Amino acid sequence: SLKLLNTVEEKADLRRKFGVQHLIRIPFTKEFSQVTSVDFITQILVDRIGTRKLVIGYDHRFGKNREGSFEQLKLNGPAFGFDVEEISRQDIDHVGVSSTQIRKALEGGDIETANHFLGEPYPLSGRVIKGDKLGRVLGYPTANIDLDSHDKLVPAEGIYAVTVTHENSTYGGMLYIGNRPTVDGSKRSIEVNIFNFDKEIYGETLKLSFQKLLRSDSKFSDLESLKKQLEKDKVAALQALKAIL
Repeated sequence: SLKLLNTVEEKADLRRKFGVQHLIRIPFTKEFSQVTSVDFITQILVDRIGTRKLVIGYDHRFGKNREGSFEQLKLNGPAFGFDVEEISRQDIDHVGVSSTQIRKALEGGDIETANHFLGEPYPLSGRVIKGDKLGRVLGYPTANIDLDSHDKLVPAEGIYAVTVTHENSTYGGMLYIGNRPTVDGSKRSIEVNIFNFDKEIYGETLKLSFQKLLRSDSKFSDLESLKKQLEKDKVAALQALKAIL
């Protein structure tokens, strides 16, 4: 199934950041999917919300079978007392910004392009759970993350420079996504080494903001080789985060 770029909570936070004071969520039930575009306009936009100004994207469709369009809204607006504004396609570097393009970048580990299109670093949030403490053995203790939403898109496997927010404080860190092939891991792990941080935070929530892919996941011949690579990864992460922190 299609993975989310933003959870409901993240979307609400973004709207709050831009000054939106009221957010109405309508559950997409089977019954709601049968509402025609005309009924959506009259029963929801007009009767329930009292819409006066409606702003939609250039490719927005609504109503049963996606029959509703900007043209239909524009045609009906004057009769029901609301104006309609269409946001045109947004191009960056001659590429149309779309969720498809952003997903493609994230799935390929191209964090910088994804962030450029999003206008901010791509976020992941989750609760800290217990791991096997391999990172601690290597000298790079990590917080293992259980994502808040398992419907959220996770970028390509690899090592990333990230910022980590915990209780309103932000730190630098390096994040690992992968199956830990050096120790023959079989399950995907998401774990972050937080720089200049030494607290017990099991059960607490961390917000991760992706800044740069440092390298793809690799299998090393032994743990000592992995440790030496982690030393290089930390140097690269600190360099990538220098302008941010």
